[in-house]
Amino acid sequence: MSKVQKPAHEWKQQLTPQQYHVLREQGTEAPGTGALLHEHRSGAFVCAGCGTELFASGTKFESGSGWPSFTDPVNAEHVHLIEDSSHGMRRVEVRCATCDGHLGHVFPDGPGASGERYCINSCALEFSPGEE
Repeated sequence: MSKVQKPAHEWKQQLTPQQYHVLREQGTEAPGTGALLHEHRSGAFVCAGCGTELFASGTKFESGSGWPSFTDPVNAEHVHLIEDSSHGMRRVEVRCATCDGHLGHVFPDGPGASGERYCINSCALEFSPGEE
């Protein structure tokens, strides 16, 4: 997988202001506001920055957190996990391994076999309908 690197002005041309804030400045969208929060069709969730496939619709679940939640990435190599101690909390940040875009965080309270909940900003994703 080849890395995607662009200067800030190119990211700003490609992304909406909210996507830029989340993906490039490690922002967070307000809970309950994301367009993909209640997306339940069959398909794939890809990085809004570079199109890398990140999550399959079959791993999405309603966590009640206000953000799309997934049990596992489609491929562990497609995400990069980083220790995050910002805002006085200890969390694990999830980034796209291809473009280094901030996606959200992963928590150890998920319902799947891994026990993880990938809590992802909706605007950091795009949905591609189709077969899983």
